[in-house]
Amino acid sequence: MASAATAPPPPANLPRIVAASLIGTTIEWYDFFLYGSAAALVFNKLFFPDSDPLVGTLLSFLTYAVGFAARPLGALVFGHYGDRLGRKKLLVLSLLLMGGATFAIGLLPTHATVGAAAPVLLTALRLVQGFALGGEWGGAVLLVSEHGDARRRGFWAAWPQTGAPAGQLLATGVLSLLTAVLSDDAFGTWGWRIPFLLSGVLVIVGLWIRLSVDESPVFKEALERAESRRTGEAEKLPIVSVLRHHWRDVLVAMGARMAENISYYVITAFILVYATTSAGVSKQTALNAVLIGSAVHFAVIPAWGALSDRVGRRPVYLLGAAGVGLWMFPFFSLVDTGSFGYLVLAVTVGLVLHGAMYAPQAAFFAEMFATRMRYSGASIGAQFASVAAGAPAPLIATALLSDYGSSTPIALYVIAAAVLTLIAVGVARETRHRDLAQVEAGDGDQAAVSPAAEARSV
Repeated sequence: MASAATAPPPPANLPRIVAASLIGTTIEWYDFFLYGSAAALVFNKLFFPDSDPLVGTLLSFLTYAVGFAARPLGALVFGHYGDRLGRKKLLVLSLLLMGGATFAIGLLPTHATVGAAAPVLLTALRLVQGFALGGEWGGAVLLVSEHGDARRRGFWAAWPQTGAPAGQLLATGVLSLLTAVLSDDAFGTWGWRIPFLLSGVLVIVGLWIRLSVDESPVFKEALERAESRRTGEAEKLPIVSVLRHHWRDVLVAMGARMAENISYYVITAFILVYATTSAGVSKQTALNAVLIGSAVHFAVIPAWGALSDRVGRRPVYLLGAAGVGLWMFPFFSLVDTGSFGYLVLAVTVGLVLHGAMYAPQAAFFAEMFATRMRYSGASIGAQFASVAAGAPAPLIATALLSDYGSSTPIALYVIAAAVLTLIAVGVARETRHRDLAQVEAGDGDQAAVSPAAEARSV
């Protein structure tokens, strides 16, 4: 029987905790994706005006990729303090950093005003965004995962994951509205700043909700146990314990992220370049297709999460990885038609299949690690992979398009990532029935799982 400290909260409490995580992740992803969309649409002209259009886009995506480079550092710093001080404090800090950087981008002078200093300032603020997002994801999904029980953890933990399509939906929707009501000249001159400045309002709302929730009871209980058995010797750093006892889980998490991360940025960010340059589709049409696909993506993620509670994390994840790999050639064939309907179909099916990986990912990663190193372990596994996966994905895809003038190498690139993910998840253990309070430090911080929980998980 669960103790009072580990029992799930009353039904009225858990939805509020889910809402706090969801609103925060939505704002964080809105800020992050807004940059990606702007990089594809206007930053090449505003910050790299002396370059060839496609080269300018490459340079613009390079600053986009820089944000990913800062995410592992954010994972290390936020993971360390999140495992020492708690999830809630770090989530508030990540929201402030991300919102502040995004608001500042809306105030930046362009190359026409300050010359080479403009892309330097843009890159610096992108680094702050990446650092904040590197710490956000782990804390948000853990706050929900550690409040609920194992029976519906996949469903509830999937809700913070919907912050990604919600943020994409919000960012793309705002940009789509502005490009529809403003002329190209007005949007390029001042209209692009509006979505970035709106982030300030969103952050205030997010902070108000996020400050109202309690710390994870599983973390508080683990902290009390650690304090009671401390004998005066220094406690190991969470990162040291993770790399010592959970290095296989970190590698599994990194491999699991490859297809998920790469496919997502090809489908939602690179598509804005490919559809407008190779398929002859207007910016408005491409944005609208991503908008519709993101709405469906938001709706299916909780459903995939619920399915992972019934059949396991691995089967759902493997289905998504295989599906994304198989969809890539049809995806580009549909986009090449230039038809809006086919473009929507291509993006929507791709994002539905992506959701089969993204939905169970939160619970899957949380269940791999012991409580006092869970923030570090989940964040490191997720964010270190993003440097090799999501960071260069639009850049690599754009370079392949520039070199070969064909979508075939890009499709093969995503398929290779899908194979890596299939291997990583295929060798992982099923975690569906694990009690997070039992996935705890044993001898020398070795993660231990209760025999009953372990028996149910295989």
